[in-house]
Amino acid sequence: MKTGHRVLILGGGFGGLHATRALRRAPMDVTLIDRRNFHLFQPLLYQVATGSLSPGEIAAPLRGVLSRQKNTRVLLGEAVDIDPGARRVTLRDGGSFEYDSLIVATGSESHYFGHEEWREWAPSLKSVEEATAIRHRILYAFEAAERMTDAEERRAWLRFVIVGGGATGVELAGALSEIARHTLRNDFRVIRPEEAQILILDGAPRVLPGFPEDLSKKAERSLIRLGVRVRSGVQVMAIDAEGVTFRTRDGSERLAAKTVLWAGGVGASELGRKLAERTAAETDRAGRIKVNPDLTIPGYPDIRVVGDLALAFRPDGRPLPGVAQVAMQQGAYAAKAIARRLTGGKEPPPFRYSDQGDIAVIGRAAAVANLFGVHLWGYVAWLVWLFVHLMYLVSFRSRVLVFIQWGFQYFSFSRGARLITGGSPPKSGN
Repeated sequence: MKTGHRVLILGGGFGGLHATRALRRAPMDVTLIDRRNFHLFQPLLYQVATGSLSPGEIAAPLRGVLSRQKNTRVLLGEAVDIDPGARRVTLRDGGSFEYDSLIVATGSESHYFGHEEWREWAPSLKSVEEATAIRHRILYAFEAAERMTDAEERRAWLRFVIVGGGATGVELAGALSEIARHTLRNDFRVIRPEEAQILILDGAPRVLPGFPEDLSKKAERSLIRLGVRVRSGVQVMAIDAEGVTFRTRDGSERLAAKTVLWAGGVGASELGRKLAERTAAETDRAGRIKVNPDLTIPGYPDIRVVGDLALAFRPDGRPLPGVAQVAMQQGAYAAKAIARRLTGGKEPPPFRYSDQGDIAVIGRAAAVANLFGVHLWGYVAWLVWLFVHLMYLVSFRSRVLVFIQWGFQYFSFSRGARLITGGSPPKSGN
């Protein structure tokens, strides 16, 4: 029996979807609003960008996922403003919705550290559109190189620079190497794709800085075996149509590269910035909102923030990472806390993150994993990565399709989504 209590959830990503599902038996009216009509499995976006998977294989329609949840309705719309006093959310199209409890799970967006002009030349990997745009750039680079008669111009087209040495950057680099060394190896007559140069630039002293040092070193050795160069401890100064300039300990360097990809950092979403302004909430440099131990905003017990937008802490004071596991656990916690308060139960204990570890894949049968303090690498870690990612896909259909695609790719090195689609290609200069 419904109570009339209105729970509004903004964002259908990991945090928002898990919050919605956790309320499936709650006696309340639940509304989920997202600017897309699908849930996107972001950890596999790089596989869309590199032609391994199609967008439909890592996305599931939100209405289909929640069709049997009778206390829930799904609406398409983009929230742009929140009036915490009136308990009202305004959408971009002018629509507005009132709430009794609000869960904000709008995630993050790519952060260029004050250099938004770089976005044009170094696309990031946060959406399906960006993934297909990156796929366009990668595949077109080989096509353009095949036409080049000037050796320097050809090298620029066959040089791929990835800014950021976290999990996304490492996974992109490994997949790019496999495309060049295996998938396209026999497809061209003038160029040799396996001679493509792939570089990772990062300001941290090592790749995968969030992993234990021994796993970081193993990941770097795996990248080197794939032909990927890693330049750590450098700072990007400029990115344009012709390449990237970065500062090293000895000065600055310039790399001519037609394809630069951004994996360098994330910041708060537009709605997150507006929410912080409306509630005068404390934020960090990336715009994440500092929340109470129960994930509420100080002074606003009816608003909970989960996922990448929330600045929450471990018991030792370290901030929680912006990963899917954190968002899923926070979403479920926030929903249960609302239900407990509504039924007059005890106040929920502080949110406590159950750290199940981190996994990053480098390439074919190569990955590193830190699971419950156990360090794994190589083929075993890769098998764990396969299993975990298959299980986290929302729909059974997606699991079957992705499993088949991965199996075919493992034995044939083929990538079935090697389509150059979208707008005009980058200027070739020739």
